[in-house]
Formats: sequence, structure tokens, C-alpha cells
Amino acid sequence: MKDKLTTLEKALAPVISGSSLMLGGSLLRRPPNAAVRHLIRSGVRDLTVMSWAGTTAVDLLAAADAIRRWEGIYVGMFNYGLAPNFRRGVENGRIEVRDFSETAMVARLRAAAQGLPFLPIRTLFGSDIARVNPEQIRSFSCPFTGETLQAIAAAETDFTLIHGYAGDKYGNVQWPVVRDTDDMDQPMAAAAKRLIVTVEKIIPHEEVRKQPSLTYIPGNWVEAIVEVPFGAHPAACDTLYDEDDRQMSDYVARSRTVEGAESYLAEFVHGVPDHTTYLEKVGGAAALATLDVRMGD
Repeated sequence: MKDKLTTLEKALAPVISGSSLMLGGSLLRRPPNAAVRHLIRSGVRDLTVMSWAGTTAVDLLAAADAIRRWEGIYVGMFNYGLAPNFRRGVENGRIEVRDFSETAMVARLRAAAQGLPFLPIRTLFGSDIARVNPEQIRSFSCPFTGETLQAIAAAETDFTLIHGYAGDKYGNVQWPVVRDTDDMDQPMAAAAKRLIVTVEKIIPHEEVRKQPSLTYIPGNWVEAIVEVPFGAHPAACDTLYDEDDRQMSDYVARSRTVEGAESYLAEFVHGVPDHTTYLEKVGGAAALATLDVRMGD
């Protein structure tokens, strides 16, 4: 087996301006925020971004004016309201948007995972989603029944970035026995051309072998794996830590204006050289320990 453990800098070096990215996580659970902050510091722009229910990772890229086009089911800040930077980018025409329903996005991921250019669906009839997106959703006649169906294009991207719970140096990523939700990270990983995974913790391969059924992303899918504790901060990693309410509230408040968003990026993205320094900036070990959902165990 190939050792795929590396640094964030080396793992993300192939991602350049103009790339297309799939971002893992759902709502405030496990967005790959550390990876996204590194991309912003690296000056990557003009991205096509796909996501499931995107929040902080998508909005940070929008704040940095790094998104050319977005495709997915939702971008917002969940219980913190709208995604201010993303919304502003859409309203001023800097971000092109293609909306999909959840069932349609699942079909897109399944098509990519199977190496197919499309899958047939029927769930978008009667919806404007298909009408305004003829390049990715087209009607056709079923060759077996003659029924009119819709062909929906596979969700193919150059890179897929996922933040996971734990993994070994060979790229095998495991989830906890008890977890809040599985979301769409596994289908995204299966659909990926080049999969880069950050995890909260690197564990010995022997632990993976003891409970192989917990491996939801096998190492042969993974190009690079990086240990990034609190890699979803200021959002959450379910079963490990909650979102940081103080940091989330500060981010949303500042992002109400372009100047405020720029000040946030200057302080918490461009103003820190790496993820370790970022964690110190947001309060260090003492502050992060208060987010631990296991404290009462």
C-alpha cells in the first residue's frame, strides 16, 4: 500500500485557478474549511464549485472572490441565516449559479461514480430547474418504454475536498460507530477523480484493520490525506466538536459588508500563515476544548 500522508501545502498544490472542486460536508458539519483557507491564501481563483448543502467553505471562497460558478442544492449558514458573501456574489453577477434538487444531485454523483455521462431521472418535470439549465438537464425518450425522461449530467470535478473523522496513512477514512449523520461525503468520494481528504486524526493502520466496516472511504480512492485537527472550524465535526458560536457570529456579522468580509479574511485567512497559527488565533487549546461534545463522557 502507498503512504499518502502529506501536508496541506503538498496535498493542495495541484489545485490551481480555473479548477473545478467538489466540497464535502453538509450544513455546519465537516466543511473542509482549513483546506479552503489554504486555497484562498494560495491565491486560487476562478473556481467552479459543487457542494451539497454548502455553508462556511463556499461562503469563504465567495468572500475571496474565488468562485466563478456554483452548482448544488443550497448555500446558506443554517441557523446563522443566509450566506452573505455568496448571496452578494450571486446578486452582483460575479457568481453563476445552477440549482439542483437533492434527488437530482444524488443522481449526478451516482453517474460520476459509475463513470457514466448522465443518469435518467423524472423528478424535475414541472420545475424551472430543468428549464433554466438545458446544458445539464435534457429530456429524451426511453428506448424501452417510450416514456419521456430527463437526462442529468454527471457531477464531475477536477478535485474533491472532504474533511473526515479519522484515517490512516494509506488514506482509509473511518467514521465513528455513533454519529449524527453520514451526509453525502461517501457518494462524493466515490464520484471523485482526485480525492483529497483532511481528517481530525491520523490513526494506526492496525486500528483500521480491527474494524474495517467503519471505513467509509477506502484508501484506493484517496490521492492524499492530511491530519488537520479542527479542520472544519468554525463549523462542527459531529461527534467531536460543535460549531464555534463566537467565531461564527463574528464571521456573519462582518460579512454583511464587503469591507467587513475583507477584514475577516485579512485577520483569519491572510493574516495567519497556516492552520496551526489559525487555531492559536481563534483562542488556542483552551477555547477549542469548550467546543468538545465529549466533555461530559
